[in-house]
Amino acid sequence: MIPNYVGIDIGTTATKAVVFSPEGQQLFQVSREYEMHHPHPNWSIQKPAELLQAVLDCIHDVSQQFQPAFFSFSSAMHSLILVDEAGQPLTDCILWADNRANAQAECLRQSPRGLAIYQKTGIPIHSFSPLTKLLWFKEKEQAIFKRTYKFISAKEYIWHHLTGRYQVDSSMASGTGLMNLSTLQWESEILDYLGIRADQLSEVVSPLYHTSGIEDQQNYVIGAGDGPLASLGTGAMAADKLALTIGTSGAVRLPVNHPTVDPLMRTQCYHLVEDQYLSLGAINNGAVVLQWLKESVLRTNASFEDLFVQASSIAAGSEGLLFVPYLLGERAPIWDASAKGAILGITINHQQAHFVRATLEGIVLGLRHIAEVLLPSTAERNNIEIRVSGGFAKSDLWLQIVADVFQMPVALSQTVEGSAWGAVLIGFKALGIKHKEPDGEEQVFSPNRNNSQVYAEVFEKFKQVYPLLNELGQKHIHTQNTFI
Repeated sequence: MIPNYVGIDIGTTATKAVVFSPEGQQLFQVSREYEMHHPHPNWSIQKPAELLQAVLDCIHDVSQQFQPAFFSFSSAMHSLILVDEAGQPLTDCILWADNRANAQAECLRQSPRGLAIYQKTGIPIHSFSPLTKLLWFKEKEQAIFKRTYKFISAKEYIWHHLTGRYQVDSSMASGTGLMNLSTLQWESEILDYLGIRADQLSEVVSPLYHTSGIEDQQNYVIGAGDGPLASLGTGAMAADKLALTIGTSGAVRLPVNHPTVDPLMRTQCYHLVEDQYLSLGAINNGAVVLQWLKESVLRTNASFEDLFVQASSIAAGSEGLLFVPYLLGERAPIWDASAKGAILGITINHQQAHFVRATLEGIVLGLRHIAEVLLPSTAERNNIEIRVSGGFAKSDLWLQIVADVFQMPVALSQTVEGSAWGAVLIGFKALGIKHKEPDGEEQVFSPNRNNSQVYAEVFEKFKQVYPLLNELGQKHIHTQNTFI
C-alpha cells in the first residue's frame, strides 16, 4: 500500500481533506461546505458546530478508505470564538471579514498605543484582527466577556475537540495581534490592556507539535495558518518567489527570515516555522466578489467556467471598465473597513463579459497594490516569479491576467491545494519522514508584453480611486455636520 498523508484545510467557506502520496501526488479529496452568515450589517460569522462537523466528516470519509500516517492542519486565520469552562461556545465564530469592531479599531489605530502594538505583533490595527474583536466584546458584551473561559480561534476549537488540549500553533497565534512576533509568546502588555489573562488563551506551541486524538488515536499534527502554508506548499519560500493566493479572500506573501514591519503599517507579518516568516498583505475581496457578481448582480445560472469563456473575448483593460472591488471594506494596503467598491467608466457598449473581466482584473489590481509595497522597486520585481494557489488557479484566464497585471511570470505548482500540501510538508518535518519533491513540468504563464502599458495605466487609475472617493466621503460627512 502506498503511504499516504492528509492535509486538512479549514477554509472560510469549506473544509477540505486532501490525501497525498510522499511525492505530493493527490490521491483523494473530500470537502464539506458551510455558510457565512451576516445577521447584522458588518457582521460575518459561522456556526462553530457546522465547522466542527465538517472537519469530522472529512476525517471520517478519508479514514474509510485510507490509513493515513498523520493528519496535519491548515486553517483560515483571524477568527474568534468565546467558550465557557465546558468548552461550549458562548458566541458564533467571528470571521476575518467581520467589521463590527471598526470603531474600536479606528480609535486604537490613530493612537501611539496602536503603532506600538503593530510594531510588536506585525498585525495592523484593523477590525479583521482578533485583538479589535476582543475590544468590541469588552465594550459591547461585557457579560459574555466576563464569563469567558477561553478566547480561541475556530482551529483551536476543533483541535480541543480532537485532542482535549487548548493549544495554538505560533503561526496562527501570529495573526491574532496578541503575540510578540520576536518572542513567539503572548504579549503581556497587550493582554493587560485588554483585561484578559494568558491562561484565558491557548498554549502557544510549534507548528511541528503532534499528538494523538483522544477518541480515534489518529496522529494529529497541529500545522499552521493557511497563508503561510500556501507559501510553503507552492514552493514560494525562496527569496526569488512571491506567493499569491485567491480564495474567498486573497493575499500576496514574500518570505523573510526575521520579523518585519512597515513604517506606515501597510503590511502584516506572520510566523511559519522556526526562523521562517512572511511579510504580506491580505485583501478581503477575493473570489467572494466574483460570487457576488454572479449571484446578486448578473443573477445568471451560467457556470463560472462559462463566464470566464465570455470574459476571455474581451481585451485587456475591459474597454475602459474599471472595478475597485472593496465590497467588504479592505485590508492591505489601505486598511479601511468602511471602504466601498466602485465601478467606473461604464458605457452603453459594456456587456456581461466586460463586467466579469473587470471583476477579475479588479481583484488582481488590489493584489498588485500590495506587491508594490512589498517590492517597491521595479528592479526587485524583475527577478521574481509568482507562485499561485487557491481555487482561482484552475482558470487559465485569471492566471494570465495575474501575469499581465504584475508583468511577472506565474508558475502553477503541481497541486493547487497549496495549503493542504504545505500542512503535509509540516507533518513530514514534525515526524522526520523523508519525501520526494513532486515530479513533472510546471505550467508557466508568461506576461504578455503587449498588455504591459494597458495595465500600467489601469493600475495608476486604480490607485487613485479610493483616495478620491474617501475624500468625497469625508466632505459629505463634513457637509452634513455643518447643517446639523
